[in-house]
Amino acid sequence: MNRFALNFAVAVLAPLALLRPEAAPCQAVPTEERLAHISVTTLGSRGSAVILIPGLASPRAVWDGIAPELAKKHRVYLVQVNGFGGDAPGDNAKPGVLEGVAADLDRYIAAKGIEKPAIIGHSMGGLLAMMMGTRYPAATGRVMVVDALPFFSLLYGPTATVESARPFAEQARAKIIATPPTTVPVTTDPGGIWSISPEGRIEVANWSAKAAPAATGQALYEVMTTDLRPELGKLKAKPFTVLYATGAGPQAKTLWESGYAGSSATLVPIADSWHFIMLDQPAAFAKAVDEFLAAP
Repeated sequence: MNRFALNFAVAVLAPLALLRPEAAPCQAVPTEERLAHISVTTLGSRGSAVILIPGLASPRAVWDGIAPELAKKHRVYLVQVNGFGGDAPGDNAKPGVLEGVAADLDRYIAAKGIEKPAIIGHSMGGLLAMMMGTRYPAATGRVMVVDALPFFSLLYGPTATVESARPFAEQARAKIIATPPTTVPVTTDPGGIWSISPEGRIEVANWSAKAAPAATGQALYEVMTTDLRPELGKLKAKPFTVLYATGAGPQAKTLWESGYAGSSATLVPIADSWHFIMLDQPAAFAKAVDEFLAAP
């Protein structure tokens, strides 16, 4: 594994291995509906639909910097994976997290009569956005992926396969599930490359710490052993936009271009950012989302 891939993999996995302090509660949002694998809250009452899916061990608060502004012109659906916001994991404590979340979203979209929503997902949420586009195309409009690969384990090297990744995934799952909780919050910079700022890294660490270990461990295992590259040809959503962080330099461009080779994805680099682009470059992120939603 090259140094960039190693650092990036550690950056994504490291917060999940921390002791799990109790983070400050997210701002309450009304009209939460809970399904087997997800809960959904809504903002706004007019305009086209936008579904926002956070990443591994992240609550819907990831989108606090953009959701209120989007809600002025769109009906915004804020998804949270059960177990990732301090709530009970429910069905996410057992296998089938990714498939379960995607199926719940499909049912929710149908039940609410939502027409071709734009689906924006960060990290694991980006993988789920692509799963919706490939496996539930009738329920999916345009797709934006924020700093996620169609096969996470490419971070271990360009020749990685699901089978070669499985032992690492099993180890990661076991380590997370075995990590005991703690009531001590993260108040000092834990390091890592989740964000370019100490404040961002502290916020991410507390989000991760609040997530239920059973849900996080199982979801991570599935992310590491899911390869959507063979399915990307089925993704007909337009636009299909992928934002990626450039904090690692030229290696990032190489990794993302290789990961999406042969797909219809439009790759958009976001300078001076790490994995949580929305925290590091909120203005650039908001501009990219606006352009994505306005594109014909």
